[in-house]
Order: sequence, then C-alpha cells, then structure tokens
Amino acid sequence: MSLGDLVVRKSYGGDVTFRVEDIQRDKAIIKGIEFRLLADSPVNDLVRVPADQISGKAQQAHIKAGESLNLLQRARQQQAARSQAALVGDWSDPVESTYFEMPGKVLHLDGDPGYLKKCLSLYEQLRVPAEGHHVHESAMADTLYRLLPRIRPDIVVITGHDGVLKQPQPYDLYSLKSYKNSQNFVAAIQVARQYERHLDSLTIVAGACQSHFEALLRAGANFASSPGRILIHALDPVYVAAKAAFTSIRDTVNMGDLFHQTISGSRGVGGIETRGSYRIGLPKLENLSTLKVTPSAI
Repeated sequence: MSLGDLVVRKSYGGDVTFRVEDIQRDKAIIKGIEFRLLADSPVNDLVRVPADQISGKAQQAHIKAGESLNLLQRARQQQAARSQAALVGDWSDPVESTYFEMPGKVLHLDGDPGYLKKCLSLYEQLRVPAEGHHVHESAMADTLYRLLPRIRPDIVVITGHDGVLKQPQPYDLYSLKSYKNSQNFVAAIQVARQYERHLDSLTIVAGACQSHFEALLRAGANFASSPGRILIHALDPVYVAAKAAFTSIRDTVNMGDLFHQTISGSRGVGGIETRGSYRIGLPKLENLSTLKVTPSAI
C-alpha cells in the first residue's frame, strides 16, 4: 500500500473509491475521489483498485455529474434566451436590445485543496465569477471576517469535510457534538450573517458530507447539506452556487431544478426560498481595456 493508491474498503463492500492520503503504521487516512469523505481505515481492510475500475457508486456519481453539468448549461442558455426576449419586448430596435450579464459573484472556502481545485475549474466552465481559498474548517469563521468586506460576494460557499463521529449507538443526530465539522460551519455562517443579515443580499451555501442540516439553516444558511445525513458529491456546492448565480434577481431559485441538478438530490442538499443574484445591464459594454476617454477641458 502506497500514498496515492486508489482503494476500497472490504468492510463496506467496496462502495466508495478512495485515494490513500497518509499511512500511519497499520492505519491509512483515505479521501473519497468523488464524495466529500475523509476517513481512517485499517490497512488490512483496504483493497487496491485500478484507475479504470472505480466503484459502482463512484461511476454513478461520475455519470450524474455529467448530467448535472448539461442541465446547468441548458438552464444557462434558457436564462440568456429569456433575457434577450424580455429586452426585445422593451426595445423597438433589436440592435438596442444587446445586453451584458452580471451573474452573482462567489466566494468559496474549502477545507480540501483538491476539491477546491475541481470546484474552481467547474466555476470557470460555467462562467461563474468565483474566488476560492483553501482554509481549514476551524479557521473559516476568522477567514470570512477578513475576506467578506474586501471581496463583497453575492454568494458564499462554506464546505470541506464533515461526518457523524464514531461513538456508541444510538447517535444523537441533532447534537453538534456528534459531527466532525458542523460546529465550524455554523460559526462561519454566523460571521457571514453578522456581515449581511438579509437572506437575499448574501446567499450562503454550507456543509459537506452528513452535515447537521438543521443547525446550518438555523445559523443562517440559505442552502445546506445534508437533510438525509448522506455523503454528498464533491461538486454539489458548486451546482447550488451556480444555480443561484444565474437565477434572476426577480426570481427565486427553483428548488425542484436544484434537486435535479445536484448529484446528491434532495437527501443531500436542501434549503429555503431564496432570490437569485443574476442581473443584466444595458447597453452592451465594450472591452473596457481598449476604451479611451478624452478629458474634457474645464
């Protein structure tokens, strides 16, 4: 067994594919390649798998990720068509109906550098303006306190690793003490809500695998994981943020669409009625870098 090996756990029936992050004597630290899951496992419970033979759950997630991307891109095209149609109705000259777009700006804090890299790549693919920072979950509240006044985002994503802690049964799923990082996500949400209390002025997407959904909403999140305490896909927070970024400020985010466009569905992500942050403007802007202005003589 070596660092970087792809493995599955025998005791879990090989349901999730992991990458070995660290080995400490007879124990390995493993990270899900598709799901936001960080775990430890006895080395003798792990089985190497080739890169082209990932688990069935990972294969399903990969297929669903492609479908989700297509759905979001289609929704993006439909939004553009609606914007154009509305302007044509307002202007008699179709030339005057050209416009520029201002999708919501995202600030994304992620406790995992690998997942953050994937998320930023997807934001770029979806043309969502985003700034990302790798921050340990315990430092997210302090980091938001510093970054929010400078970046002034429309949407904040707070994610990383989470999970229900190993403890004697029965689990108290309604206690923050039962979770690895939900209390850190709650603290970060509270800082963001102190900065902007209005739920439609700052949209907060928070949580990771098995997070305390109800606590995150009570703290002030608009969208959170995980209502069913299930594993969520690494890219689910991006799909939620992108949906909010390209939903018009005149509309609320369609929750039905959201469940179809995320990989984990309604058991993985939930939320409250929230206005989008997408705006259009007139007239269409030229490239400001080539714009020359001659000062007026006074």
